[in-house]
Amino acid sequence: MSIVSINDIEFGMELGPWLPDTALANSTAVANAVGWLNAPRFTSHEGGRKEGLPGALVPGILGMGFLCALIHREIPAARIQKVDCVFRATLIADQPCTVTAVVTDIDTDTRTAELDLLIRNDAGETRIVGTATICMPA
Repeated sequence: MSIVSINDIEFGMELGPWLPDTALANSTAVANAVGWLNAPRFTSHEGGRKEGLPGALVPGILGMGFLCALIHREIPAARIQKVDCVFRATLIADQPCTVTAVVTDIDTDTRTAELDLLIRNDAGETRIVGTATICMPA
């Protein structure tokens, strides 16, 4: 189904699942891009373990990017107005995760919709939860 207007979005509609690329190389690239050159928790599994973590972390901003990417993959016409999320637990680089969303509110007058967002690891544990407001073209 192609979603091109607010009328194509339904309450309870599920988006995903999508499996983003959690490769260590991607976490390292994001860490380097934001200036965390000396933050081994994002660039090395050994470095993460030395800091008491189970391995290298996926940076939170990359996790938020995964949430936004799901929206744009499923609803390319959407303009994201707001994303808010809570980091319940760490995402570990090189470990699979699944990104999903569900439509929880629709306002046809303003052409906006609210989405609940989730990222779960491969054990089914919720790692990141969030909400997004999207706007659709007229």
